[in-house]
Amino acid sequence: MTIGHHLDALHGLPAYTFPGAGHKPRPVEPDAVAWRVTGSVYDRGENWTDAFARFCAAVDTTRVRSLIVGAWEEAYDTDSSAVIEALTAARDRFPALRALFVGDMAAEECEISWINQTDVTPLLAAYPRLEELGVRGGSGLRFPALSHGALRSLVIETGGLPAEVVRGVGGSDLPALVHLDLWLGTPEYGGDSAPADLEPILSGARLPNLRRLALRNSEMQDAVAAAVASAPVVARLEVLDLSLGVLTDEGAAALLDGQPLTHLGKLDLHHHYLSEPLVERVRRTLEPAGVEVDLDRGHAEEDAEDDGTVWRYVAVGE
Repeated sequence: MTIGHHLDALHGLPAYTFPGAGHKPRPVEPDAVAWRVTGSVYDRGENWTDAFARFCAAVDTTRVRSLIVGAWEEAYDTDSSAVIEALTAARDRFPALRALFVGDMAAEECEISWINQTDVTPLLAAYPRLEELGVRGGSGLRFPALSHGALRSLVIETGGLPAEVVRGVGGSDLPALVHLDLWLGTPEYGGDSAPADLEPILSGARLPNLRRLALRNSEMQDAVAAAVASAPVVARLEVLDLSLGVLTDEGAAALLDGQPLTHLGKLDLHHHYLSEPLVERVRRTLEPAGVEVDLDRGHAEEDAEDDGTVWRYVAVGE
C-alpha cells in the first residue's frame, strides 16, 4: 500500500492549499487553516522556495499557526535542504507557528520511500515554541539528539527509518512530548533499527509526559511488541499503537504475557497477521476492562511459496 492522499488537517485546523502562481487565494483568516505550500513536481514550473516566498508576501505570516510543506521539485532526487533553509531563515516572520509538517506528498508525487529528506532538527532550533512536527520520508533523514521544551507531538512516517534517527529521537530531551509516532519500516528501504535502539524511548526517562506511543509499520513488529511488553513507559500510556506492521501470534502473545495493559484507553493493532484464537485472546483480555482494541486486519495478506515460505508485508512500503 502507498499513501494516496494529502493531510486534511494539522494542529486541529483544516488544510488549505495556497494557490499556484497566477491564482489568488480565497479570503482566509491566516490563523484559521493549516496552509499547504507546494511546488511543481515534474515540470519546470514554480519551485517550492519561490512558492514559499510568494506565500510570505501574500499572507500575514505573523498569524499563521500551522504550515504544511507539500511537494518540492524532484523530491525523489533532491533533498529538503532548501526547504529547511527557507523555513529557518523565515523564523522571525512566523511568531505564532505551532505546527509544521514536512513532506506531505501522495504517491503520484513521490513514493514515501523515495522522498529525500535531510537533518530536520534546525527547524526545532529555529522555532522553540513549535508544538507539533511531522516528517514524511526516511531517505537521508537525520535527527541528532536535541532538547526542546515545547514539542508535544513528533511524527515521522517512513517506509524505512534509519537506526541513527531512532537513536537521535531516543537521546533527545523532550519533556513536553505527549505523542510520538515512528514508522520503522523495512531494511529494503533503510529501516535498519533493532529493538535495542528503542530502549531509550521505551524507558521513558526523557519523555515524562508521553501518553500516546506508536511504533508501527515495522517488519520487526513481533520484536517491538516483545520489547514493549516490559517497557517502563507503558505504565503511563493512554494509547499504544503497534499497527501497520508484520505482527504475528508470537508478538501478540509476548505483549499479552508481559505487563498489564488494562489501563490503556486504546490498543491499535490494525493491519496484523494474527490467528483468530489470538484475536479472541486479545479481546477477552482487554475489552472487558474498557480498552478500545482495533484489530481490523485491513489489507494484510500472506503470500506462500511452494516450498512453504510465507511472505508478510508492512502496510506502507515503497
